[in-house]
Amino acid sequence: SLSCKNDESSLPYLTHPTSTTGKDSTFTINCSEFGQHGMYTTLLDSVFDRKAFRPVTNFSIPTQVNISFTMSAILDVVWDNPFIRWNPEECEGITKISVATKKLWLPDIFISEFIDIDKTPKGLTAYISNEGRIKYKKPMKVASICNLDIFYFPFDQQNCTLTFSSFLYTVDNMLLGMEKEVWEITDTSQDIVQTHGEWELLGINKATLKMAVGSNLYDQIIFYVAIRRRSRLYVLNLLVPSSFLVAIDALSFYLPAESGNRAPFKITLLLGYNVFLLMMNDLLPTSGTPLISVYFALCLSLMVGSLLETIFITYLLHLATSQPPPMPRWLHSLLLCCAHPLKCCPTGPQQGDKSLGPTRAHLPGVKEPVELVGKVPGPGEAAARGHPGSSGTQQEDEAQKEHLVSLWVRFSHLTDALLFRLYLLFMATSIITVIVLWNT
Repeated sequence: SLSCKNDESSLPYLTHPTSTTGKDSTFTINCSEFGQHGMYTTLLDSVFDRKAFRPVTNFSIPTQVNISFTMSAILDVVWDNPFIRWNPEECEGITKISVATKKLWLPDIFISEFIDIDKTPKGLTAYISNEGRIKYKKPMKVASICNLDIFYFPFDQQNCTLTFSSFLYTVDNMLLGMEKEVWEITDTSQDIVQTHGEWELLGINKATLKMAVGSNLYDQIIFYVAIRRRSRLYVLNLLVPSSFLVAIDALSFYLPAESGNRAPFKITLLLGYNVFLLMMNDLLPTSGTPLISVYFALCLSLMVGSLLETIFITYLLHLATSQPPPMPRWLHSLLLCCAHPLKCCPTGPQQGDKSLGPTRAHLPGVKEPVELVGKVPGPGEAAARGHPGSSGTQQEDEAQKEHLVSLWVRFSHLTDALLFRLYLLFMATSIITVIVLWNT
């Protein structure tokens, strides 16, 4: 140990024991200039010359190195150097000095998940106490490997690990310990992390393990860091605009399809939604398929489906007003069942369907709608209808045409209603899902 004492000339000295060939030997260093305002660099030259060797007086005893860190990427390393000790009372009350790290032995602590180049600034210093305890603060930016589960992005929580270990020294030479308790590291890190960044620190746990490489054992300390993404930014920039566009597209069903204004409006919304997805693509994860990507795909599919439905309904209404085709029986039955569910029940009362067009009570002489649906006139019937003197046949044809037009109009309205309800169900499900994920 280094100790301060006075010789015959009343000058303070530092005695330094070393171990060579298993025996202790001491040498004396003049520390007469060891003062707060004086020079002390030459006093430790004998220690600096031995920085390549692990600072122990007995090489069979491992060096205890204590580590701690904060999420601001500052690594604290503390260890004892038995070669550097002095009595502060005999050395003008000095209890701590700073020394350049290039002059000291440093433990080779590294992070196993580290994948970037160490950009720690050069020329850092370490603090040495009078008891030989060296404290080295190493600011560094850690780009580490972390297996991310981004399915619930941007409401995801991640569990990352930071493994501290030595590359050269086995458990026979160096042991790792904790300078601070885990809860102290967590509290300090939470105070720093909460002020910036998109992640919120939930907690830190640790585990001490031994890594076997061949016949050698290396000491390890593994920190399990639980973090949660701050989702407010993504909700405001991704979910809210997308929900507004889908809601506007749903409201477009109130535009009459026969007016011809609905299809251009939906095309404009669809183009705007594609531009929105292209602009917001940088905010989405580059790997994996998160739930929000499925949401965007469903929104886009709904908008495309509603545009196709609008085109189909517009074409159908145009065809129905000019030359209405006969409605298939299965489609008429489905339309009747959707309009009045009791019609599909054989035990229900069978009453006239006033909503599907004129009936026999309104137009005398006109056959029942079911008889007209899907019926193709024969040659004799067509010839009779084409007779110029048949006024009753013309009235019947006009009534049948009006009835078919009313059926196709009813079918278009029913299709719009079903798709509109699908929009409402999708938006309600999306809102409930976002609320549940945000709260959990």
